[in-house]
Amino acid sequence: MSDLTKLTIAEARGQLRAGAFTAVELTEAYIAAIEAANPLLNAYVAITPDRATAMAKASDARLTRGEGGALEGIPLGIKDLFATDGIHTQACSHVLDGFRPPYESTVSANLWSDGAVMLGKLNMDEFAMGSSNETSHYGPVVNPWRRSRAGSLDNAQLVPGGSSGGSATAVAAHLCAGATATDTGGSIRQPAAFTGTVGIKPTYGRCSRWGIVAFASSLDQAGPIGRDVRDAAILLKSMASVDPRDTTSVDLPVPDYEAAIGRPVRGMTVGIPREYRIEGMPGEIEVLWQAGIAWLRDAGAEIVDISLPHTKYALPAYYIVAPAEASSNLARYDGVRYGLRVPGKDIVEMYENTRAAGFGREVKRRIMIGTYVLSAGYYDAYYLQAQKVRSLIKSDFEKAFDAGVDIILTPATPSAAFGVAEQDMNADPVKMYLNDIFTVTVNMAGLPAIAVPAGLDAQGLPLALQLIGRPFEEETLFQTAHIIESAAGRFSPERWWA
Repeated sequence: MSDLTKLTIAEARGQLRAGAFTAVELTEAYIAAIEAANPLLNAYVAITPDRATAMAKASDARLTRGEGGALEGIPLGIKDLFATDGIHTQACSHVLDGFRPPYESTVSANLWSDGAVMLGKLNMDEFAMGSSNETSHYGPVVNPWRRSRAGSLDNAQLVPGGSSGGSATAVAAHLCAGATATDTGGSIRQPAAFTGTVGIKPTYGRCSRWGIVAFASSLDQAGPIGRDVRDAAILLKSMASVDPRDTTSVDLPVPDYEAAIGRPVRGMTVGIPREYRIEGMPGEIEVLWQAGIAWLRDAGAEIVDISLPHTKYALPAYYIVAPAEASSNLARYDGVRYGLRVPGKDIVEMYENTRAAGFGREVKRRIMIGTYVLSAGYYDAYYLQAQKVRSLIKSDFEKAFDAGVDIILTPATPSAAFGVAEQDMNADPVKMYLNDIFTVTVNMAGLPAIAVPAGLDAQGLPLALQLIGRPFEEETLFQTAHIIESAAGRFSPERWWA
């Protein structure tokens, strides 16, 4: 039974239904793996073995009766941004110390309704603000991958990307079968790329945001991280739904995404945006991109060059819009109703003390930026201009799709994973922000996109390609990503932590 955690969701699902092992046995294998590896990887901030065992026992009873749901008995990790009834939910921030909500997020409730088992809450950048999972109040998450030098593994710790770094590490290290994540500017796709996993950011509105701690409400979107394309498709099918409590969720049927896997791409038109060839991009990223183009062309797709002319403005526009929305959303954390409270001589000083102590440096930086761009005299100059740029970015994609492009292929990240503390966010935050240069356009336009492992760099670290699709055409993403996955093969880190 020691190899149970190596099974994909699809494999475990089939064997559970066949009675090869029980949900309790599968859950116990994951709990043992977490207990052994989490002190080294720091992927989980709260582990719920009693809850997991009880849920697994209930799954076994349903499986015995032939009533199992789509994820019956499958152990998952939940990003700490999702509210879980009675369980630690703090967005990995000191300001939410002790918060255990009396309600469940719609996404996690959907998973439990389909029979999934909760292993615990996963580490993340504080309030989802970061690209390396180093801003968490609970310390950085460690990537399970290591650089390979002269045939041996380097001991230097690497970041897993952010903000969903705990989700990506847990999936890559086999500490859960799959995980929930969120993506505001690349926070599903970038950590997936850094860890050799598959992450999809669905169309804005495909998954409910109700019960997810807000960062930037017009950009945030939930999605899954899985070990392969099929697992990501299975997870998204269960996560997605319309929700009357979220007015931005869309009332459209949720397709059977898994059914799209294996469909041919012959006759499909794939766009290659010239603006994604940025100055200073490593040569191995271009080589990977060309490999992806060749795989899709060999599969029968037509490759065409396209232009997305406003791409170069996406990152600065994003870092105006997202902090502006964050400054508004985070105003509620004042020490009055829940979470941390630091006393003061009056209520104003209590506010000041609580927010000064409760928020980390990066969160404070973004609140101050957001408050500044929304202030009188600067709203028109910054925030309004950024929203106009956002409309132009969306228009670029619409023109490409209207011209007959079915899907767009780009790199997912400008590099492989970097070392913990290798990029000093406090000394040069812009350098850290550049990690999202290939991903933020998708959030600004509300489009779906998937990151799929496509190769290894010169030091043996995973690299990924990104596919961007039309609104609510996630099926095309899974269909095309599977072609790349099949050509590139799957990648797993060596178990140095075992």
